[in-house]
Amino acid sequence: MSGYPGVGRVLVIIPTYNEADNIRIIVERVRKATPDVDILVADDNSPDGTGAIADELAAVDRAVHVLHRPGKQGLGAAYIAGFAWGTEQGYDAVVEMDADGSHAPEELPKLLDALADADVVLGSRYVKHGRTVNWPAHRQAISRIGNLYVRLALGMPLRDATGGYRAYRTPVLGKLELDTIASHGYCFQVDLAWRSHKGGFRVTEVPITFTERERGQSKMSSSIVREALWKVTLWGTSARWVALKRAVAGNGPAR
Repeated sequence: MSGYPGVGRVLVIIPTYNEADNIRIIVERVRKATPDVDILVADDNSPDGTGAIADELAAVDRAVHVLHRPGKQGLGAAYIAGFAWGTEQGYDAVVEMDADGSHAPEELPKLLDALADADVVLGSRYVKHGRTVNWPAHRQAISRIGNLYVRLALGMPLRDATGGYRAYRTPVLGKLELDTIASHGYCFQVDLAWRSHKGGFRVTEVPITFTERERGQSKMSSSIVREALWKVTLWGTSARWVALKRAVAGNGPAR
């Protein structure tokens, strides 16, 4: 495979748990929209047979791969396993994408084009020209308020730090200390964005259209929201405490 211009070999990681109704459709759309990228389905032993369907797709398409995991361990763990697999296989960039169609594969070239001049690209619902479609008002309110809180608590300029449609250069992932990440659910996305920002990497946002899933059930829960709020508060407090100590040390008497 020649790779994507300006980026190199790209792996799209699609974590799945009970996505039998969606996996064929999303794989077909990715392959049609970006024929030069590979796909890794990271399945958490879905009871509905998603993993078996993924195996069928991989058997007839060399660009499709499957990573079978022993059980449901959360979104963050699935992506970290996928990142490790992609790095071991020599990919230059990896992409996070939901299986349910909420992240349009047709917009993937936009993310990859931006990655040519960046280290991390976030697909954003909340920059100019970004939008959501058919999303319940309460979910949109939680997302917008959550992202506002992230910006205020962490002092991070990103408009959509919770979004899950994004691309990373693999050398960047190697510097984010992924083995220390304990975040699950959507807090995982904030964690990676925060680490990328603190690390001084080139992080950019491009507008996307997020569409509510038509088939299957959302994995969002109140516990995921609580985890994100608690951890963002801890990170923000810690960062301000460190900054305060440095300021005091810098202004203290010379020794």
